[in-house]
Amino acid sequence: MRAPKLEDANLHPDYPLETARLRLRPFTRGDVDAVFDYRRREDVARYLFDVPLSREECALAVQQRIGQVALEADDDKIILGVELADEGALIGEVSLILRNLDARQGEIGWIFHPDYQGHGYATEAAVALLDLAFKDGEIHRVMARCDARNSASAKLMERLGMRREAHFREHALFKGEWDEEFVYAILETEWPEKRYIFFAR
Repeated sequence: MRAPKLEDANLHPDYPLETARLRLRPFTRGDVDAVFDYRRREDVARYLFDVPLSREECALAVQQRIGQVALEADDDKIILGVELADEGALIGEVSLILRNLDARQGEIGWIFHPDYQGHGYATEAAVALLDLAFKDGEIHRVMARCDARNSASAKLMERLGMRREAHFREHALFKGEWDEEFVYAILETEWPEKRYIFFAR
């Protein structure tokens, strides 16, 4: 197996990333209202560390995300808006975080407007992000995590071919309650077969 090289981890993708129905692209200042439309909701914030955001807080979050488009060092993030290719409507966001440069460990995540859930958009966007991580970023292992009560997110990870590696029980206080968390992961060597099986269904 090839030993990791630090310079290989520099990931500056060409945007947008396009799928059959979606366009994943960097955030702009014009996205504030669309982001506020889903980040203000209690049902979206339920399993996030954040509480529902005000419009001002969304504006600050979007401003921060504008610069989060490349991976070079530990904890760097790529956070992209997900829009419908045919309409241009922003329906959510996805993230890829470089958790450990030397060990080539990454983490993916997603937040979608509830009005657009149940159509496979999150899965389609996550596939594009895993392609980016493994093909262009040469990341060795990508993990994802969710609240144990968030069955929709857990099912998405399983559709992607990720395996559940951990179930942390009451390991932290989360919004005044004991938190239970699932951790899923997939390896670079596993992704081509899992991707083929996913598209062959």
